[in-house]
Amino acid sequence: MQSISMPVSSSTWQMTALPPLALYIHFPWCVKKCPYCDFNSHTLREGVPEAQYIDALLRDLETCLPLTWGRQVSTIFMGGGTPSLFSAEAMEQLLAGIRARVRLQPDAEITMEANPGTFEADKFAGYRAAGINRLSIGIQSFNAGHLQALGRIHNDDEAHKAIEIAKRHFDNFNLDIMYALPQQTLAQALSDIDTAIAAGPTHLSAYHLTLEPNTLFHRYPPALPDDDTAADMQEAIEQHLASAGFEHYETSAFCRPGRQAKHNLNYWKFGDYIGIGAGAHGKISFHDRIIRQMRYKQPGEYLAQMAAGNAVQTEEPVTLEQLPFEFMLNALRLVDGFDLDLFTQRTGLPLTRVIHEIERATADGLLERDPNDLHRIRPTLRGQRFLNTLLERFLPD
Repeated sequence: MQSISMPVSSSTWQMTALPPLALYIHFPWCVKKCPYCDFNSHTLREGVPEAQYIDALLRDLETCLPLTWGRQVSTIFMGGGTPSLFSAEAMEQLLAGIRARVRLQPDAEITMEANPGTFEADKFAGYRAAGINRLSIGIQSFNAGHLQALGRIHNDDEAHKAIEIAKRHFDNFNLDIMYALPQQTLAQALSDIDTAIAAGPTHLSAYHLTLEPNTLFHRYPPALPDDDTAADMQEAIEQHLASAGFEHYETSAFCRPGRQAKHNLNYWKFGDYIGIGAGAHGKISFHDRIIRQMRYKQPGEYLAQMAAGNAVQTEEPVTLEQLPFEFMLNALRLVDGFDLDLFTQRTGLPLTRVIHEIERATADGLLERDPNDLHRIRPTLRGQRFLNTLLERFLPD
């Protein structure tokens, strides 16, 4: 393991309070790798090694305990890959093991990602009984042709059936929808959004399809809508969701009032999180430093390293120079922005470290003060549309 545990700064740097702590759990297997996906997911060649992986996750968590003694875990997110390949019994064992090892907030939001191609009514009733109280369902589209183009393992009928099963057991669920798909028209993009709204979710994530490096789509690009059409889709989707009563609270996230994704809000407010499982990342703050960790990426190597007692592949400090950009990379995704005090609370740095960049971005029309709270800044609509340009202002020299 490559480990660097030096303090984040000089001896004068200190955080006065630690941020909230969440837990992310990665499940690396999928039935099939989607051609657009750049996440750490691996096609399942044989059966899921449930018992071995659950045991590895709990031992992985134990290695983090000395770093987080006494701190309460506020949310759990099970991502992938496809967590719903695991049985309800495995999830029950995992959550029981977590509760035995950490202080879990009594009303903690516990989210699991699910693929519509893996939905079985009894299994999802078991997930709810195990303590999972929120689902995030990767629908992507309700159009059969677009699903096929995206390489999804489910069809449009299975998408609708998955939602019906979810609604029987969960009153809090998200639907992932993608737009600017191969050969997609504006009308088709809006049809997907309207169908999703009609399904009654508490939360919707609407993502622009991007061609990420190291994906099949990047090597063999499909014919996508041009930039102007994609921009029209984004604007129309935002208008449709607003008309339906959804709040646009983050770059790609929309929710019914009071139904924000608490786990994701912790990321965007630069909170801490333990990351366990193959390829998982974590961020943990101390009074004198902030570190980032990464687990071994390949599932087989992760299991072998865990068996040998090695949970962490890399551990590095976040330097003083990196902190402003890392904070803004998250906080400026929030449509309503953030209170300026949060910068100091989460980074331990004085506001003077970024005030010049904030003032310049405000003068250039990328940031603005909240008229109802002048101590709060937020990206303008232009800043939202050109977020990367805005973020570049905070890159270290």
